Amino acid sequence: MTMRLISASLAVFALSACATAPETEPAPVSVRIIALNDFHGALLPATQETSYASDDGTRSALLGGAARLGATIARLRAEQPSSLVVAAGDLIGASPVISQQFLDEPAIAALSLAGLDVAAVGNHEFDRGIAELRRMQEGGCEVYTPRKPCALEPFAGASFRYLAGNTTDAEGATLFPGTALREVDGAMIGFIGLTLKDTPQLVSSSAIAGYSFGDEAEAANRLAASLKAEGADAVVLLIHEGAQVDPTFNVSGCPGLSGAIVPILERLDPAIGLVVSGHTHQAYSCKVGGRTLTSAGRYGAFVTQIDMTLDPASDAILSLSAHNVPVTQEAGEEPAIAALVARYVAASEAIAARPVGSWQLAEDESGNCLESHADRLVADAQLAITRDLAGGPADIAFVNSGGVRTDLPPGTSGPMTYGDALAMQPFANSVLLVEMPGSAIKAVLEEQFCEAADGTVATCHSALLPSQGFAYRFDRSQPAGQRIVSATLNGKPLDPAKTYRVAINNFLAEGGDGFATFARFPAVGDAGIDVDALEAWLAPGATIPPCGRVAEVSRQP
Repeated sequence: MTMRLISASLAVFALSACATAPETEPAPVSVRIIALNDFHGALLPATQETSYASDDGTRSALLGGAARLGATIARLRAEQPSSLVVAAGDLIGASPVISQQFLDEPAIAALSLAGLDVAAVGNHEFDRGIAELRRMQEGGCEVYTPRKPCALEPFAGASFRYLAGNTTDAEGATLFPGTALREVDGAMIGFIGLTLKDTPQLVSSSAIAGYSFGDEAEAANRLAASLKAEGADAVVLLIHEGAQVDPTFNVSGCPGLSGAIVPILERLDPAIGLVVSGHTHQAYSCKVGGRTLTSAGRYGAFVTQIDMTLDPASDAILSLSAHNVPVTQEAGEEPAIAALVARYVAASEAIAARPVGSWQLAEDESGNCLESHADRLVADAQLAITRDLAGGPADIAFVNSGGVRTDLPPGTSGPMTYGDALAMQPFANSVLLVEMPGSAIKAVLEEQFCEAADGTVATCHSALLPSQGFAYRFDRSQPAGQRIVSATLNGKPLDPAKTYRVAINNFLAEGGDGFATFARFPAVGDAGIDVDALEAWLAPGATIPPCGRVAEVSRQP
């Protein structure tokens, strides 16, 4: 009886199939992805021209600005309505005063108005801690920082979705979703968002307490399989890690491609057909191992136009082309973003324009200095602010080069405003005092250097720059642990057994930038905020001594 019923059902199905027209396969779908990275709250256009390699030679222009960025994105979307806007992290943090003073609320608002859809989390998104990053996503005026949120207007949070597929808590839950699926004209595009695994070396440990950062390729491959199982026709990786190229900014091509992204690419599942990268602030676009790799430089100077044709029937990318589009003055301005920027410019002008002091060089310098004027200025300011600490002042101050975000303008002297100081020291780090023996100081200086597989020795994450009176020499040709060939304080060799009082910011005190030795020594004093130290040093007029605190011993033939 059962077999007869099944046979009858099959006969009815066959007759029905004959009576209806055969289903047609879905047609290929054209999609445009517009990508950016490392915006860093750059609401205003650059004041200096950027040189970049175009298909018809080298060009220079004043690039960027949030309103121009919005207009450029709008034009690209008008050309291809089936578009999505994505980003590869560091949209906020290390920002100019117009955004930084307002906790990057205007940067998030501007990118939301520009139509950003999904974004990976970068290391700088963590600068103010997990709770403040969640506020960036969700909105609100809860206070998680020394600065007051919603100082100008209520903050709605990001209209785009942050993705953080390799940022997990102790239970394995991700900080934000790891993936997002978007449907475009019947095609499903899956996005993965990842932060570089070295984030703990770049951010204060207190800012990311309770979270770990997994291997990028392993996370990407696991999440790609999940997206394909959910029906994704194409998988796009948004990753805050990148490459070095030469020249630095390119409309197309990846000349001299190298860097941390390369071994990640080599381990990715073939299902990932497009990788939108960032972190290195360089602009490139090329095919690497059968997939497309892109980056749009920094500060909204470029966006990447990526045109894809997808086949929903076979879940395949039929074609893909990509190139970087400069964000120029000719783009015009998106009105809503221009109005937003104007409000924050007006609110920040009085704050930024307040004079705080001046600087002058002790002598006109020439030659190749390993410490910038700003490095010396900031280190000396942080040494000076410890003068009134209980137990006595610091003997030495060290600053990490990555924490000094701008240099002084050309010339031998000049005034400084609060905006200048804040741009140079934007993180509101505390200047702490630790006590450590000379042997540990030498050990931490050795931690600057990393050796690549080819034997090349370079700075790992950040150079370590000292205050006046301290000097060291290094030799890259020596083995690890023996590259610091001399270290002196006030002309006398560093005593390995003597305890020194050392001023460092809280980022370094927690082992940031790979300086793990600092984290072994608890703080015995807190001298205040770094930008306040800089302001106090500038107030009576700061003299910057000649360079020479750091010197490299030439390799012998």
